[in-house]
Amino acid sequence: MAHQVLARKWRPGNFSEMVGQQHVLQALVNALESGRLHHAYLFTGTRGVGKTTVARILAKCLNCDGGVTATPCGECGACLEIAEGRSVDLIEVDAASKTKVEDTRELLENVQYTPTRARYKIYLIDEVHMLSNHSFNALLKTLEEPPPHAMFLLATTDPQKLPATVLSRCLQFNLKNMQPEQIVAHLEHILTTEVVSADPEALALIGRAAEGSMRDALSLTDQAIAYGEGKLVGAEVAEMLGTVDRGQVLELVAAILDEDPAAVLALVSQIAEHAPDFVSTLDELSSILHQMTIAQTVPGALDTSWPDQARIVELAASATVDDTQLFWQMAVSGRREVHLASSARAGLEMILLRMIAFRPAAVIQSQAAVGDPPVKKPDPPAMPVGSDAEPNTKPDTKPSLSVSSALKSGAAPQGSGEQPASETPTPDMPADAAKQPPPQDSPAGLFDEPADGPLANGHASAGLGLEQLTSEGWPTLFDRLQFTGILHNIALNLELSEVSGSALSFSLAEGEATLLNDRHPAQFTQALCQQLGQVVTATITVINHSGRTPAAHRAAAAAARLADAEQAISSDDALHGLLKAFDAQIIPGSLRPNMAEGEPTGDGAETEGRV
Repeated sequence: MAHQVLARKWRPGNFSEMVGQQHVLQALVNALESGRLHHAYLFTGTRGVGKTTVARILAKCLNCDGGVTATPCGECGACLEIAEGRSVDLIEVDAASKTKVEDTRELLENVQYTPTRARYKIYLIDEVHMLSNHSFNALLKTLEEPPPHAMFLLATTDPQKLPATVLSRCLQFNLKNMQPEQIVAHLEHILTTEVVSADPEALALIGRAAEGSMRDALSLTDQAIAYGEGKLVGAEVAEMLGTVDRGQVLELVAAILDEDPAAVLALVSQIAEHAPDFVSTLDELSSILHQMTIAQTVPGALDTSWPDQARIVELAASATVDDTQLFWQMAVSGRREVHLASSARAGLEMILLRMIAFRPAAVIQSQAAVGDPPVKKPDPPAMPVGSDAEPNTKPDTKPSLSVSSALKSGAAPQGSGEQPASETPTPDMPADAAKQPPPQDSPAGLFDEPADGPLANGHASAGLGLEQLTSEGWPTLFDRLQFTGILHNIALNLELSEVSGSALSFSLAEGEATLLNDRHPAQFTQALCQQLGQVVTATITVINHSGRTPAAHRAAAAAARLADAEQAISSDDALHGLLKAFDAQIIPGSLRPNMAEGEPTGDGAETEGRV
């Protein structure tokens, strides 16, 4: 007997041999056993998931000599004829090659005649979406009211192209893509029966490459058997599929987590020796990062079909969720950049090096090295030799507008010309100069120094400066802070109701309370500490109404600017001349002052309007 490919040799002959699709099989079995049969069935799904196979098994169930049953015998004349494709009462039509209306009419001319020897005359139309609109129109009437002996089984990979009038006349069953685990388990059973040795890694590669199609998996298995001379080896299957070695990609991830650019470039050189598709390398990298994220968040859902699962768990333990999320986003977004780069390899290398450069942990460490105050508090400033001046130990009662972020780091902003706060005045510096406050044109901030260190000029700790913060000053402070996301929206609608030491009490109107959940107060407090550069505690209370919020402050400023703009328009003689010349008028409510983002200014903004 001639060799038969695995996809045909192992085609299921009854429902019990099917892999997966239990939601479809259960409905068909129940209908067959109860005798509740429909005259038209539509099977949809991607390639190789079993649409035509289910239709042929259903044809056996309907025409088996033993009667309508969910378990056809497979031995009677009707079952054998259907299995061998020579049944005269099972008319299989490839709609892709018979799209004309004449073909459909010719097909339907014989519907009225009874079957030759079977119980039903069954029409199996594959890729039915390829029929023309006229063909569908010719099919509609027969599909709605066929003769009692006629049955229609339709299959398609694109049900969206079928007219709604056809869909409404059929029972529709959507066959799902198969999971890699299902494909691997079925391949193990087949290869054991065929006495073919196979590595777990090779089967896993085929299971993923099949993309949910059992037929594709069996075809790839045939190809792999021929390529490997009767056996399946992981490295050979990977080479056959043109995929990158997964072990090398795992080492790439490890090098990125170790922040070792040299190792990354060396691994890319090794990968390039096999002339791979660098986009596929990124796809493999994103797949590993996806599995790492699952291992971090839902370990029980990790794909167990891979032999390197332990390595993935190990890498996941050495990274944060932020790391894997960011790396995955870079890998997916970088696919299009590979094609835009001067070479695909250069594009891949830049994406991998970017992962190291923008790793969240590295950024935090860099900020800690530059921005955190020293553990040891700075010494009091040294007084000039022979000076009668005494150090100023009295707290400064005037709130300062120096840079909080710069004070947090103990250094002046770049280009400001200030001495770092931790340094002492030079011996020849006058005592009065040491007491002078920092320049007032510094960027945003309210406090002269972090809460855990004294000022270089002898001022008291900046934590006491919180007492000068009032509800009127909160909107101004908000505009200088850099909240993002939901915290920005929450802070925008908060009113500062009380300041007690380092404890800040905020109020939120009931109408905005939907923004708030149980986690937000703690997140807001943490963000406030980071922005102010000192430890504070914040509480948020929901009240009926809140007035002095940053949102209300911005609205009032915008209204004032609009009033100024309207006043400027009303006193503009040139504009009045134009309105009179063209018999025009300014549409009420159309005036819009050009306002910059953030807090509006009140200085005669340019205006635009509709006339």
